[in-house]
Amino acid sequence: MSRTISLAASVCVLALLGACATHEVDYQGEGEGVIGQGLPVQAVLETPSVGTAGQDAADDPAIFASATPVTVMGVRTPGFVAGTDKKAGLYIYGLDGKVLQFLPEGLLNNVDLVEGLSVAGRPQVLLGASDRTPGREGVSLYLFDPAADDAANAVRPWGRITSDVVEPYGFCFARRGPDVHAVMVGHEGEVRQFVVTADASGQPASREVRRFEIGSISEGCAADEATSALYLGEENVGVWRYDLDPSAGARRTLIQPIAPGRLVADAEGLTILEDGSARYLIGSSQGDSTFPVWRIDGAQPAYVGRFVVTDGAVDKVTGTDGLDALGGPVGPFPQGLVVVQDDINDVGTQNFKYIDWRDIKRALGL
Repeated sequence: MSRTISLAASVCVLALLGACATHEVDYQGEGEGVIGQGLPVQAVLETPSVGTAGQDAADDPAIFASATPVTVMGVRTPGFVAGTDKKAGLYIYGLDGKVLQFLPEGLLNNVDLVEGLSVAGRPQVLLGASDRTPGREGVSLYLFDPAADDAANAVRPWGRITSDVVEPYGFCFARRGPDVHAVMVGHEGEVRQFVVTADASGQPASREVRRFEIGSISEGCAADEATSALYLGEENVGVWRYDLDPSAGARRTLIQPIAPGRLVADAEGLTILEDGSARYLIGSSQGDSTFPVWRIDGAQPAYVGRFVVTDGAVDKVTGTDGLDALGGPVGPFPQGLVVVQDDINDVGTQNFKYIDWRDIKRALGL
């Protein structure tokens, strides 16, 4: 059952969510068609266009924030955003959107990161990206040392997880107790779950702990360790919830089918944001350029509305593929940051847009 919030019903419906919000809009784009109904927000800044001109290249971001500044290529920064150019490699952006580093790593599609993996006795930020480069199919791994402050400190290649999947597509990390899990989604819905460690020599080691099939083309991947939930998007079917525990096998629940006004194919990226005691799943409804949001810290995921990103300080957002979110202080964003890929940028080629979580909360009445 789909739900949109009309002008007449907005107060009544949103009262159930604990607050009131602004009116939804049908936003008309310039040449790419109509953007679906959603509560309007604006991005506050954007990255430069990715380097691969004239192609579908920018894909997926991941956000890192630190309580104390870190050094990336000689620049002190409170964090960074990793973003893939799926034709060329991995960008590292500052929280101001400027490019800090580029790694020419080939056909990387989805990227994620996790903190706290100890390598040679030093806690590291571990980044992983699904890699479709011929001969390297699997997951490429990278490390960042948040404690190093020399000018050469940067994200650096660490190794790979090899796989039998022909076209790695989606990817996300998760923690289960002390273990770091890496979940890779193949283009046709093949799922491979690994545990990643560092061996005695400081090199990556992995072991596969689960494999199953989603059923058709899939990509979006997000893990909620607090409820041991793994959310996977089947692009033309909807969003599934699996148990993160490998022993659960392929058992699943469809929490959101494809439905007009809620989630329109292609269902693409998924991300989770923790905001105090509340946790939210945010998706990319690529088919109508909207972003549905569910609260997921209760017994069952609860849909709370969706937003669109309209013209403002930077241009509107359409056709988003990948996105990421991080709650709490993220540099200049005191309550959290959401970063989304923009398919049709106003100047240049595809890029990434930064949205203040406070603006999304205000729009949805959270």
